[in-house]
Amino acid sequence: MRDYEVLFVLDPTLDDEKKNGVVETVKGIINADGEAGEADVWGNRKLAYEIEKKKEGYYVVIPFKANPDLPKELSRRLRISDSVMRFIITATEE
Repeated sequence: MRDYEVLFVLDPTLDDEKKNGVVETVKGIINADGEAGEADVWGNRKLAYEIEKKKEGYYVVIPFKANPDLPKELSRRLRISDSVMRFIITATEE
């Protein structure tokens, strides 16, 4: 298993319950085939440029351990989510 990190930006207009639901969903996807670490919520931050006509985003970072197949599946699931504006998955050094 390798170490990875996913950073995703949620729509800031979502209510807290929906934001927490998305974070738990992402952790659930990771925990199905790997081990999710503690979510590091950065909260609302100003974006460098507008995304979907929004100037702010709700940032969340989750470190995780998984087999190399999981990032592809996680990427596919995040891409089709309406709540996630942007995301990036990176392999981290052990």
